[in-house]
Amino acid sequence: MSAPLKTASRGDSVPTGPTVGRRGTDPGDERGEGVVLNVFSHGFLALWALLIVLPLLWLVLSSFKTDAQIGGSAFGWPENWSFDVFSRAWDKGIGDYFVNTVIVLIFSVPLTMLFGSMAAYVLARYPFRGNRLLYYFFVAGAMFPVFLALVPLFFMVKRLDMLNTYQGLILVYVAYSLPFTVFFMHAFFRTLPTAVFEAAILDGASHTRTFFQVMLPMAKPGLISVGIFNTLGQWNQFILPTVLMQPQSGDDPERYVLTQGLIQLQQQQGYASDLPVLFAGVTIAMIPMLVVYLSFQRQVQAGLTSATLK
Repeated sequence: MSAPLKTASRGDSVPTGPTVGRRGTDPGDERGEGVVLNVFSHGFLALWALLIVLPLLWLVLSSFKTDAQIGGSAFGWPENWSFDVFSRAWDKGIGDYFVNTVIVLIFSVPLTMLFGSMAAYVLARYPFRGNRLLYYFFVAGAMFPVFLALVPLFFMVKRLDMLNTYQGLILVYVAYSLPFTVFFMHAFFRTLPTAVFEAAILDGASHTRTFFQVMLPMAKPGLISVGIFNTLGQWNQFILPTVLMQPQSGDDPERYVLTQGLIQLQQQQGYASDLPVLFAGVTIAMIPMLVVYLSFQRQVQAGLTSATLK
């Protein structure tokens, strides 16, 4: 007969084996995998930063060189740090193109933010028949290639007698940026607390006042983020102004924006190339957007993080 099994009493100690993780993995292995992942991710980000920074640095340095220096040593340092080339680029038309671009964006970006936030707020907070369908139309508009709409857009603007006018380009920019703005702001307005809205209504505030004084300030991170994206996109836009901002007659003045102006500057040089002036023009076009992004990068990151969490 086999001996009876001895059960452990309350005072007996029970031998234990080596401790393992909850899922049977060694914590040391998890730390090793985390280190490898961090090294890989940081290395990729460092490589990506070099791919972005080095061309920009080469562009700025080339604007201080002469044609001979650019052709002889493209990656060398300038021999003479003179800012006269920026004055030459400004006098050759970059200044006028810069002013035209600023005039357009002063109106187009705020109008885009106003109409986009209002549409996103209604679609996010007020249920009605066709709400989701209308929202999907905006999402589809954000993915619609603008090249397919250039011909009908040209004839529509021409029928309105707005070719080569600021107001024509402003309206097109607003319509072009509206779908992305609605899509981006929709996530913020959907997650705003309903109790705040109800409290404002109970206090006697109208829907308009509730939107502008209560709900819109609460979506400030999203407004800043999408505002920066719209500014960058409209500042760098080339196809739309090329189609819509061409002189229609000999008396019609040129109202080129910066992206058109850089091409115009290159074409004016012909065979007598003046590469430092062209590089200086590109630098002038790049610096404002670089300053804007660096000034608001924390707000942009906060807005993107909030949108992701929501």
